Amino acid sequence: MTVSEINAVVSETRIAATPQTVFAFFVDPTKMVRWMGARAVVDARPGGTYALDINAQARARGEFVEVVPYSRVVFTFGWEDDQAVPPGSSTVEVTLTPDGEGYARAAGPPRPDDDRVREQHSHGWQLYLGRLGIAAGGGDPGPDPNTRSTSEGG
Repeated sequence: MTVSEINAVVSETRIAATPQTVFAFFVDPTKMVRWMGARAVVDARPGGTYALDINAQARARGEFVEVVPYSRVVFTFGWEDDQAVPPGSSTVEVTLTPDGEGYARAAGPPRPDDDRVREQHSHGWQLYLGRLGIAAGGGDPGPDPNTRSTSEGG
């Protein structure tokens, strides 16, 4: 799937950091949880898997399809125990492009066919791209606001 397909959720942001810096936030679990989630396990190579726990109910799972250092990461995406977007049901493409004033990060998040799910993913990526920009730029985005589960345990 490419980000230009119909129904793709596309988000873009400028990040005042090099592609090398931003890339690390997608492949290093310690850096990943600085901007998203509470726990991550990452094997960032084609065929490698990842597990990202936002909280006890929201657990993203997928597999890396393409990993091109400093410019591109493609991985499957889905939520564990979610019928609408199960693991592997969609694909996320991340492209890091220097643009002269900082760097642009373009994502083609999941391609759900449900408008409600697509809207949820759009809001989620807006939140997390903002947090990524702060973290990759050397700042502290603070705790992920979604790490608390509805049971307050997660």
